[in-house]
Amino acid sequence: MDRFIRTLAGLALLGLFLAAIPGCPAAGTPKPKEYGIPMKTPLEEAKALLQNYAGGGPIGSEAASYPDLVNAVRQSDPAKADILEKGFAELQKTPPQGVAAKAKEILAKLGQ
Repeated sequence: MDRFIRTLAGLALLGLFLAAIPGCPAAGTPKPKEYGIPMKTPLEEAKALLQNYAGGGPIGSEAASYPDLVNAVRQSDPAKADILEKGFAELQKTPPQGVAAKAKEILAKLGQ
């Protein structure tokens, strides 16, 4: 029994010793990778919406964000913001079957 306790205590000390040793050196760990997410400019976002409409997509709940999008474009290009503001207002009044043509017209004015 005394030998069993000594063996058990020795194994416990060995386990504690092994647990205290670091598993991997810091030099062997790879550096974390950074993935850049490309951000669209407000004008690119507006053009993407218009391209969706020009392709036959319906106007959805994103119409509520038109004023914010126009204001964001206005900070970098006031002339194009004016085109968008007028165009988005006209789009909302356009019947569903005419949205694609109106979107193409706005894109042409933006130089797309």
